[in-house]
Amino acid sequence: MAAAGKAASSNRCLIAARLIRQGRTRYTPAGLQVQELGFQFTGSVVEAGFERQLDYEFDAIAVGDVAGRLAQVCTRTDLVLNGFPRSHQPRSKRIRLHITEYARD
Repeated sequence: MAAAGKAASSNRCLIAARLIRQGRTRYTPAGLQVQELGFQFTGSVVEAGFERQLDYEFDAIAVGDVAGRLAQVCTRTDLVLNGFPRSHQPRSKRIRLHITEYARD
């Protein structure tokens, strides 16, 4: 169980994806910008010695300075995203990526 506890405390994702949707921009009560985004991953991975082709879309969100910078990125731009998955609503099982850093691919 110690390994499970350690894994839970390092809830991080790194993914290369294409920006396909600039969603709405809003602001928190504290004045932080929140940017909703949509991404697409198309590529391959190796699983159990076999190459698998993947093509899927996912939602993401950014807050603060990262949100402001991402709001200026054009759609169809390839980015490398660093962040953590979190449920969309408190009781929801659906997750989205919370972007904490990014770089152009």
